[in-house]
Amino acid sequence: MYNLEVCRQFYEGKRVLVTGHTGFKGSWLCRILTLAGAEVTGYSLEPPTEPALFRIAGLEDNMDSVIGDIRDLEHLRQVFDKVRPELVIHLAAQPIVRDSYEAPVYTYETNVMGTVNLLECVRMCSSVRSVLNVTTDKVYENREWEYGYRECDPLDGYDPYSNSKSCSELVTHSYRKSFFDKGGCAVSTARAGNVIGGGDFANDRIIPDCVRAAAAGKEIVVRNPYATRPFQHVLEPLFVYLEIMQRQYEDVKYQGYYNVGPDDGDCVTTGELTTLFCEIWGDGAKWISRHDGGPHEANFLKLDCSKIKKVFGWHPRWRIREALELTAEWSKAYLSGQDMVRVMDRQIGSY
Repeated sequence: MYNLEVCRQFYEGKRVLVTGHTGFKGSWLCRILTLAGAEVTGYSLEPPTEPALFRIAGLEDNMDSVIGDIRDLEHLRQVFDKVRPELVIHLAAQPIVRDSYEAPVYTYETNVMGTVNLLECVRMCSSVRSVLNVTTDKVYENREWEYGYRECDPLDGYDPYSNSKSCSELVTHSYRKSFFDKGGCAVSTARAGNVIGGGDFANDRIIPDCVRAAAAGKEIVVRNPYATRPFQHVLEPLFVYLEIMQRQYEDVKYQGYYNVGPDDGDCVTTGELTTLFCEIWGDGAKWISRHDGGPHEANFLKLDCSKIKKVFGWHPRWRIREALELTAEWSKAYLSGQDMVRVMDRQIGSY
């Protein structure tokens, strides 16, 4: 079972570079790595929300936090030259589907050329042994069919965010074959499902919307209650990312392309998710359906995770109810002014 103690046995003392470290997933990941004793450097823009988990948890006090733009190749290269990382995980992205319709050029610059810049720095840095590019479940050509998408299915995201992440995958495949297949550095991508958990303050995401509305005593507005998504707690993919990076560091045969998502029973509709959230939150929380005429988004999406289960023996540990209970626990602790680092550490430890 891959947990914090197993993680510490490998990562203690290792130099790890995390791009996008000030975001929701990046903040949780950096806390895990810090607890595991790694020497963590982050490269990212300022936290994307206010409030932000990165600030709430005071993560910059226990790591080397570099504020920079992934589109700035020269600055990124300077960081690589200074840090000489051994392992690199790439999370930096413009991650919101709706925002990608408003700013497609910025989305492609960040998600595609940002990946090129990252891999170019890796190519020029001999210390790097293991790289993981985290993309999304939305990289696949979505045909609205019932079965989960497999790693061998065509990549062709519809909207600028999804499509730019498909391109990021293709860039990674090319760099791996062109520059890294002769050994020295293992490269993988991970296509994760929709993550939920405490500390996500993003706009236009269902669980942050739920928490904001419930905390204010307002009705939760759900614009597409029938959309099915692979929801999972944020710690599920983060620990398997760390396992992928470790295993391919130790043996290059483990590099590849991996789906990371929940079992079929936890691929629920947005309406089902919100109903369960209201039940767990209590205090009379309720939701209404109100489509706002926004741009196209996929209606049905889930992943086939057979490959990662077979290769690593991985299985999700927390069902959707547990993921929501942990999210509600974190959110209520934050609203009541508790020490959020302790709450994070407790949840990481319980995983």
